[in-house]
Amino acid sequence: MRWFDGGVNLTNSRLSHDVAGVLQRAQAVGVERLLVIGTNLAESAQALALCEQFPEQLVATVGIHPHDAAAAPADFIEQLQQLAAHPSVVAIGECGLDFNRNYSPPEVQLAVFEAQLKLAATLQLPVYLHERDAHQAQCELLERHRASIPKMLTHCFTGGKKELARYLELGCYIGITGWVCDERRGQALQQAVIDIPDNRLLVETDAPYLTPRTVRPRPAFNEPCFLPAVGTVLAQLRQQTVAEVAATTWQNSLEFFSL
Repeated sequence: MRWFDGGVNLTNSRLSHDVAGVLQRAQAVGVERLLVIGTNLAESAQALALCEQFPEQLVATVGIHPHDAAAAPADFIEQLQQLAAHPSVVAIGECGLDFNRNYSPPEVQLAVFEAQLKLAATLQLPVYLHERDAHQAQCELLERHRASIPKMLTHCFTGGKKELARYLELGCYIGITGWVCDERRGQALQQAVIDIPDNRLLVETDAPYLTPRTVRPRPAFNEPCFLPAVGTVLAQLRQQTVAEVAATTWQNSLEFFSL
C-alpha cells in the first residue's frame, strides 16, 4: 500500500531535528509522499528548503495561518507570491479562520485570509484551509471566491455531518487526521466520515499533533509513520478495506495537488 500524508508540520522542532529519520520511518510503512505545511513566511521558506533536500518525497504549501495573521508584514502577499513560484509549491495555505483562540483579531484574520484566497485565484493554485469555531464566516468567504479558485481542501476536518455537508456543497476535498481515532472527542467526525465521497477524501497526520489514540505504545508525539493508523480507522468506519482507503486517498492527493 502507498500512502500520501496530506499534511505534516515538518518544520516543527519536534520533527525538524531528524527529518531524514522521520521520512525513513514513514517510507518503511508505505508513506511515500508528504505535504509540508507552511504556516507563515519563515516556515513556508523552511518548507521549500526541505523540499529541495528531499524532492522525491516532499511538496509544500506556502501561506499565513490565522494564528500568524497579526504578525504578517504589509507586503505578505508579494512575499507569498515569490515563494509560490517555487516548483514544489502545490497550494496556498495553511490559511483560514480560527475564532477559538483568536491569537489574531478576527478582523485581521478575515483580511489576511481573503487576500490569500485572491492570491490563489490569481496563481490558479488550490487553497489549503484551516477553520476552527468559524464555520459560517469561513463558508461565506469561500462562497464568494469559489468560482475563481481551482480546488479547496478542508485540512484537518473535525466537524460533524452538518459542517461536512456545507463544505462538500462548496466543492471542498476533506482531510482526515488522527482526530477520527479519538473515542472521546471524535464521535461526530466518526459519524460524518461515512458521508465523504470516495473522490473527495484525503488522509493526513498533522504531525507532530493529533497522534492517533489507537497507536500503542503511546508515542511522545505524532509522526507520518502513524498515518496507516488513521487509514485503518477510516476503513472500519466506511466499511472499506485499508487497501481501498490507501489507494483512494493516494490518487485523490495526486489529483488535488496536480502531481
